Amino acid sequence: MNVRIATLAAACTLALAACGPKEDPQAAARAAAAQAAQAEQASESLAKQFEDAAARQDWKLARGYGDQLQMEHPQSAAAKRIDAQLHEVRAKIAAQDDQRRMAALWAYQSEPAKGGMQLSAAMYSKDRLDTDGTGTKYPVRLIFRDHPDWGKSSYLVLEKGDFDCYSGCKVQVQADDAKPKPMAASRPNTKEAIAMFITDQRALWRMAKGAKRLSITFPVKAGGTRTAVFETGGLDASKLPKWN
Repeated sequence: MNVRIATLAAACTLALAACGPKEDPQAAARAAAAQAAQAEQASESLAKQFEDAAARQDWKLARGYGDQLQMEHPQSAAAKRIDAQLHEVRAKIAAQDDQRRMAALWAYQSEPAKGGMQLSAAMYSKDRLDTDGTGTKYPVRLIFRDHPDWGKSSYLVLEKGDFDCYSGCKVQVQADDAKPKPMAASRPNTKEAIAMFITDQRALWRMAKGAKRLSITFPVKAGGTRTAVFETGGLDASKLPKWN
């Protein structure tokens, strides 16, 4: 008896389901089309905001709109249209970030000196070097100085070890990937600082202003040569106006 009742109940359920409302294919198509149109409108709005921000050179805002567009509507015509420009925007932001990083590597000083003010621009080498032969590595410093009495000079300073250049020597200076250029240098006979002057300071200044990277190879008393790399691309030449 229970089996018969269950069978009848199942049959009724199937009958009711068959008699229920059927999905309207045209309504479903209209809903899908409306959804697609809405997505297309949203993607075009983001693309316009991206393009407007890029036209103003507001690169970070443009990247934000572009990234949002590609994340939310990756297959849209708008996303494909701005793809190449978005890559350019990202490259510009990376270049700006790198420029700010390099600018922060420089330290500028202005202090009273005989006859006026001494101005200087200085930075440390990208990597530390074994300059005394002990295996311990130390930074090398590059300095451009404008002294009211002594004039303009450019020189390297070591923390440990010494330069092998007391009677004069040649250093090799390379700007980015250009061919290295020999420059005359000399180590003054003084114990005040472990410094070596590069004689053609104006040429060195021009190279520092025009390059992102300056490599200077110099001889040391510990034997052989060392190469110090300086990321000079962020130099603010206005800090030493008489050099320009």
